[in-house]
Amino acid sequence: MVVERLRAIPSVESILRWESVAPWVEQLGRALVVSEVRAVTETVREEIRTGRLAVAREEVPREIERRLRARLEALERPSLRRVINATGVILHTNLGRAPLSRAALRALERIGGGYSNLEYDLARGERGRREVHCQEALRRLLGAEAALIVNNNAAAVLLVLNTLAEGGEVLVSRGELIEIGGAFRLPEIMAKSGAILREVGTTNRTRLDDYERAITERTRLILRAHWSNFRIIGFTERPSLKDLVALAHRHGLPCYEDLGSGCVVDVSPWGISDEPTVAQSLADGVDVCSFSGDKLLGGPQAGIIVGRATIIERLARNPLMRVVRPDKLTLAALEATLRAYLAGRFEEVPVLRMIALTPERLRRRARAFARRLRRVCGEALHIRLKEGVSVTGGGSAPGVDLQTTLIALRHRQLSAQELDARLRAADPPVIARIEEEEVVLDLRTISPEEERDILRALNAIASG
Repeated sequence: MVVERLRAIPSVESILRWESVAPWVEQLGRALVVSEVRAVTETVREEIRTGRLAVAREEVPREIERRLRARLEALERPSLRRVINATGVILHTNLGRAPLSRAALRALERIGGGYSNLEYDLARGERGRREVHCQEALRRLLGAEAALIVNNNAAAVLLVLNTLAEGGEVLVSRGELIEIGGAFRLPEIMAKSGAILREVGTTNRTRLDDYERAITERTRLILRAHWSNFRIIGFTERPSLKDLVALAHRHGLPCYEDLGSGCVVDVSPWGISDEPTVAQSLADGVDVCSFSGDKLLGGPQAGIIVGRATIIERLARNPLMRVVRPDKLTLAALEATLRAYLAGRFEEVPVLRMIALTPERLRRRARAFARRLRRVCGEALHIRLKEGVSVTGGGSAPGVDLQTTLIALRHRQLSAQELDARLRAADPPVIARIEEEEVVLDLRTISPEEERDILRALNAIASG
């Protein structure tokens, strides 16, 4: 019986001529398909020999075809895929944080599809500097003397500390020794920069005189780190940024603020009241400030450094700049995002558009979507609406809840975990969340165009 099943394994050449396989040869190339065919047939042969695959002789070719098709489809499918974010977490770090605006996407296509003046001065007809791109937009938007772009805000922190404080001490409040996503901690970044951490004050209370007493001839910089991904409440104290700047300047020291989340417009009308803006920090006198491009700014992943021109020029000359510099696509998408801000077209920035969605509008959308879902899925799904909250996420505006209406789903046969897994297996995958044994969808982070994809995925699941 085993011998018969082994003999039923077709040759590589005959498999390549199968009607279901021949198109893959054209699509992926003969060498790659041959490699996959051999891998599948060897696996099937080994499983038959060891008794792990007990199918009838006539089923062996079909089993090989099924496995081969799965492997070839996986090869064709990109590893990085578009997903639908139905979680209500606007800046979902695991899902790529800020979705880009249409203008930014057009800029990526325009610049990525050809050559550009990335490091070429068109006026002088000679080599230029990539640092000039986005400079003017940031100066106008934030009132900064100068600006510099790197590949993320952790790189910005590293560059600033290495340039301004290598071998010297940096004063930081104990309450600001933050950890950002992926277990990257400020003290560890500081150690890599060559600067020496000098903690001042306590976790919940740090006063101005704590900084003053810590200043010595070894002090090179005073750092203020924004609580962008946590809050300390209760019996707390910290000096104002203006007072901290004045203290630093009295001692001939620069003051640096790591703002992290990068809020460049007042978002308090939309329910986020405690996010300082970059322009306000600069107005308070900080010498240099850094923040992320893909958080509240709503652009591509980038670290944006603004401040005094003399400091920005020192940063640009640091050899580390070569390591952390951005590419042309980052600069193109960032400039397009900044132009929307300069024109006051905030609704073009998806992150701001999602934050600004009112509970009333979300409630109307949820009701309409639930009606469509009931028509499509019938009795297979129990669908109800319930009040809930969305969050900004991405290390921004912690503790701020944005009111929303959730669509709660319960399948007649599948558990919440099984329904969630089926949604993740859809094309495109739908990433939801589970609450009280129900799968919930939050339309705040779902575009109207994506509703059709979710309806199709749930209809397929309901049809079973």
